[in-house]
Amino acid sequence: MKRWPRKNDPESISARQKALGLSDGVTKIDLSPFVAAQEMLTGAAVIPVSVVGPLQVELGEYELEEPFGRVSETGRATDEVFVPLAHTEGGLSASLYRGARAAAESGGFRTYVLQDRITRASCFVCKSTEEAVQLARFLDAHVAEMRRWLSERQEATISRYAKLREVETHVIGPMCHVMWAFTTGDACGPNMITRNAYALNMAYVMEQAPVKPERAILEANMGGDKKPSHRYFERGGHGKTVLAEAVLTEEAVRRVLRTTVDDLLDLSYVGTHGAVASGMQSVAFTPASAIAAIFAATGQDLGMVGTSSMAHGTGRRVDGGINCAIRLPGLEVGTVGGGTVFPYARTWLQLMDCAGVGKVYRFAQIVAAATLALEISASAAMATAGSENFFRAHHELGGNREKSGPLREP
Repeated sequence: MKRWPRKNDPESISARQKALGLSDGVTKIDLSPFVAAQEMLTGAAVIPVSVVGPLQVELGEYELEEPFGRVSETGRATDEVFVPLAHTEGGLSASLYRGARAAAESGGFRTYVLQDRITRASCFVCKSTEEAVQLARFLDAHVAEMRRWLSERQEATISRYAKLREVETHVIGPMCHVMWAFTTGDACGPNMITRNAYALNMAYVMEQAPVKPERAILEANMGGDKKPSHRYFERGGHGKTVLAEAVLTEEAVRRVLRTTVDDLLDLSYVGTHGAVASGMQSVAFTPASAIAAIFAATGQDLGMVGTSSMAHGTGRRVDGGINCAIRLPGLEVGTVGGGTVFPYARTWLQLMDCAGVGKVYRFAQIVAAATLALEISASAAMATAGSENFFRAHHELGGNREKSGPLREP
């Protein structure tokens, strides 16, 4: 069996393309900007990007209070934002635009950031439950020391941007699960916290704890990384916890959304009970579509759509209209590092004034507002009699795209 070329030099890339018999649509794309993006680079997938807007949003301005990392609001400002969506889902862009328009004609969205954490869920396997309890008590009593120890380390492998905020322990038999909770500045931060959690595990706990664990596991799956988690749906703590709200007037609901407040509330009643009956992690309509489209355009980690799209939507009648709100308990976003360094991602982040340092909370709020815009419009389409508008949108903008003929390669 011939060894598969694994490097990302031009010769290896070309060898993979030829071995797979790839067409010009892949081989003619300049891959040089992406050689550091992943291993065994062979081609690129081109995703069309629409730009929807403007979203009218009242955004909070936030900073972290030291040393505990509480999110503090320092001001508020209203802005109009155009949002890039990378996707191939017929009707998505038009629907999000319709929700944004209904909100804008009713006074716009308001957004809030409640919490900012990213966790690595480690585990220490001890000889007995007694030793696991001893270890948990030691860790619970030495959080300040561990925070200081980590901040004073000078090794190149340790990130100075990932700051330890809390340590939570959970003993199950001889296992001491440990939730290392960090903030990571404007980066999403999984690589940072992995490095720092490893240092804490191996150079602090394994060396200084009063009991010697038999084994340390860096990620033991209690944290809900890249997947829905009841723990984080309820508490937040894996990403930014963000709220978005809009109060839609009855006129905007009737004229823009082509439905009524009563119909929206009936749908909310049915949908909420359907979610409960199915054991669904979220109470929402289609948050992943908006979040994935923004993530793809802006270089976010697409695996994190699993956690980020956990959502809890609400609808409540108010004087003259309906209050629509959504909570995203674990929105994992960054405006530096990762895929945000690529030119396409940087361009779309700049469009929203979300590129670089000091922009991550703005970005998180824009994602939440866009998600609510889609929730409003998709729900309105489903709320019409027989859900006719929802059917027509998918029939006319999605299912019939093949009538235009096959797409040609560039």
